[in-house]
This record gives sequence, C-alpha cells and structure tokens, in this order.
Amino acid sequence: MQLITEENQAGRILGLDDLLLLNALWQERYLATAEAARLIQKSEAEARAVLEHLVETGLIESRGERKGQTYHLSASTYKRLGEKAAYIRQRGFEPLQQEQMILQYVGRYGRITRREAAGLCQITERQATYLLGKVVKSGKLKTEGRKRGTRYIMS
Repeated sequence: MQLITEENQAGRILGLDDLLLLNALWQERYLATAEAARLIQKSEAEARAVLEHLVETGLIESRGERKGQTYHLSASTYKRLGEKAAYIRQRGFEPLQQEQMILQYVGRYGRITRREAAGLCQITERQATYLLGKVVKSGKLKTEGRKRGTRYIMS
C-alpha cells in the first residue's frame, strides 16, 4: 500500500494492469510476457508495453532476451517494501541455482541439451550455452556430439 501511495504522490498513477503485474511479481518472484498477458487478459504486445512501462519507472527489471525474457521486482522496489534481502535471494543465487538444476537434471535423465537447459532455467539459448560452457569448464559435465547434436553428460 505504501508503494502505491508513494507512486501516486510522485505523480505516477498505477493502473489496474500495473497493480496486477506488481502483485504477481511479488508473489511469484518473476514473470514472463506470456504469463503477464494471461494475467491482465490482453495481447502479449500490450502486456510487454505495460511491463516496459514498469521497467521505465524503476519498479521492475527485465532479464534475458526476446521469448526468454522475464521480469522481476527491482532492488529499489524490494527496499521500499522492506524486503531488501528478497532481491539478493532472487538475483544473487540464480547462477548457482541454475547450475544445480542442470546437474540435477543430468543426474536424473542422463543428459541435457542447450534447449532443455534454457527451458529449465528460463533463460535464452545463448545464456544456456554460456552456462553449460561454464559447467563443462568446471569439470562437472562433458560434451557429447557436435553443433546442434551436442548433449551434455556427467563427467
């Protein structure tokens, strides 16, 4: 409630769509454009416009690119809500969590592809390539196959 009051006093009136998305981000921690569109019952283009407006106001931040793009509350928003540590929990552990998710997936299913890693971690395929390369470099995974047929398996 305090956040809404502060925004109104600053001359930034938050509409129903803004409030719905902020509430969803508070509860779910991150949101993709398609989910935002379903939530506000508008097209993905309209939802993206609302999300970008919230990014411009500094209330949320975006992560990733294109279809892999997700949104989360900004550090300043968490601070205003009295939850400074929540931002660090959300952003600070992600790379380590992503690596652990990949290793658990490979442990359970025997292998993972770049596309599967991207979907699992909700990142772009380019980001998945970088992340998988890092895990290979650390010696925890090794590659099998080449180019589009590359799979990552336990070392």
